[in-house]
Amino acid sequence: MKSINKHNGKVVPLDMVNIDTDQIIPKQFLKRIERTGFGKYLFYDWRFKSDGSINKDFILNQEKYKNCSILVTGDNFGSGSSREHAPWALNDYGIEIIIAPSFADIFYNNCFQNGILPIKLDKKIVKEIINKSKNENGYKLNIDLDSQLIWDDSEEISIKFDIEKFRKYCLLNGLDDIGLTLKKENEIQQFESTRSLTGGVVKKIT
Repeated sequence: MKSINKHNGKVVPLDMVNIDTDQIIPKQFLKRIERTGFGKYLFYDWRFKSDGSINKDFILNQEKYKNCSILVTGDNFGSGSSREHAPWALNDYGIEIIIAPSFADIFYNNCFQNGILPIKLDKKIVKEIINKSKNENGYKLNIDLDSQLIWDDSEEISIKFDIEKFRKYCLLNGLDDIGLTLKKENEIQQFESTRSLTGGVVKKIT
C-alpha cells in the first residue's frame, strides 16, 4: 500500500450529505474480481446519463475539477453497505484525501486499509473549504499527516486535524493489515518451524 505524508492537491466539492456506497460504486460493478479499474465507475449514476452519455452538470465532469485528488463532502459519507469497492473506486480515480464532518464507520476503516486519508473537520470549516473550491479556480489544499496540519496556499485556512496514533503510523508507513502481518514474518516463520519440529505442540518462543 502506498504511504501518505505530505500532499498538495486540487479540491473537488461534493456538497451533499449521506452519500452511500451504492452511489460511490453502484452494485452492478461489484462482480469484477480485480482491485483496480474501478475509477471509471465512480459515482457512475451521477457522472453518466441513462443513455451512457456524460452528464456535464455533475461536478466531476466539469473542466474546473479535473485531476482533483481531495474530495470535500458532507456528513455521513460512505454510509450503506460495507463494500470495500467504494475506497477502491475513489483511489483508482485519484482521490487520496477525503474531508467531511463525519464518515460511516466501516467506510472510514476501509479507507485506512486502502491508502486513503479520511479527515474529520468541523462543519463550518468543511463549508468554508467547499465555498472556496466553488469560487476559486484550481483551489488547492496542503495536507501534512506527520504534523496533522491542513492549509491552503493563501493560508486563510490553517487547521490541525485529529487522527488515531496507530492509523497515522500505518498510513505514514504504507501498512494495511497484510503489511502489518508481514512485519512479523520472521517471528511467524520461527513459530511455524518450531511447531513443525514439535509435532504441532506449541512452545513459547523467547
